[in-house]
Amino acid sequence: MTEKPIANLAVIGLGMATKPHLEALAELKGRVNVSGVFNRSPAKAEAVSKTFGFPVFDSLAAIAADPGTDGVIIATPPNQRAAILSEMASAGKDILMEKPVERSLKAAQDIVAECEAKGVTLGIVFQHRMRKGALRLRELVDQGELGDLALVRAEIPWWRDQSYYDVPGRGTFERDGGGVLISQAIHVLDLMLSLTGPARRVQAFTATTAQHDMEAEDFATAGIRFDNGAVGSVVATTATYPGEEERLVLDGTRGTAVLTGGKLVVTWRDGRRETVGEVSGTGGGADPMAFPCDWHRELIEDFARAIRDKRPPRITGREALRVHALIDAMTRSGASGTTVEIGE
Repeated sequence: MTEKPIANLAVIGLGMATKPHLEALAELKGRVNVSGVFNRSPAKAEAVSKTFGFPVFDSLAAIAADPGTDGVIIATPPNQRAAILSEMASAGKDILMEKPVERSLKAAQDIVAECEAKGVTLGIVFQHRMRKGALRLRELVDQGELGDLALVRAEIPWWRDQSYYDVPGRGTFERDGGGVLISQAIHVLDLMLSLTGPARRVQAFTATTAQHDMEAEDFATAGIRFDNGAVGSVVATTATYPGEEERLVLDGTRGTAVLTGGKLVVTWRDGRRETVGEVSGTGGGADPMAFPCDWHRELIEDFARAIRDKRPPRITGREALRVHALIDAMTRSGASGTTVEIGE
């Protein structure tokens, strides 16, 4: 007897960011069904259909009206999402959306509030949380194994060629909401906050280097004070050729955890050493999509189960507002040269 799929999902937007979604959905066939794909370019939708065998929707209205579609994955550029999300939420479709939630903190808050008011689930794609090393680090933090958190260091030394920013709208505030902070570093910053808890205040510096001709920042650094009393630093850029793996370091009173890419190394004060996971591509070099689809697969399946079980997904829209608040504060601090307090 064939098992019924956990949920039926449609995919809206078939640009570069959709590659791991489509590969993950292909691997989830039988557990998560794809009711169809949609793109503003019909030719792109047909090409995806030919490659993966997924049906094609001819309009957003058709997805909204389809009784066989439980939820949607929205992977369009940030400036195209609000209207799409509103249409899907009004139709009662649960939503899994690519980061960021929106281009500004206020717009992100509005989207989260709308989904809550309409009673639909909103999950956000922060796949870095799904790596083995990150999951183990989550366990260590939850169990208090590292002791009291003292210091946090987030380093994102990535690279993007100028051709990446030559795509119309990319790296602009109108389309993307900013540069390296909201488009690249947001992954590591979200993971950081999921482990440390909220940030309280930030002092930042942002700039556009000679490596790129773009409107928004390709470099950002900041000092952070967290609610729990820990302090930290962030350095994020897309101007470091050829790009290196990101690092997140948590220094606790019992040990230090270093997450490099997906590999976690924990050095305990008593001399023990633990290694979990492996260093794998995360899109830090010239190819932004040079990483496996495993993390998306786990995240999409969790979202599908959340729909079926009527529970929140692993990463909710409201939880994602924390990283938006931090990025907003870093952007304002970088522009003003002052320390910025981060509100609730």
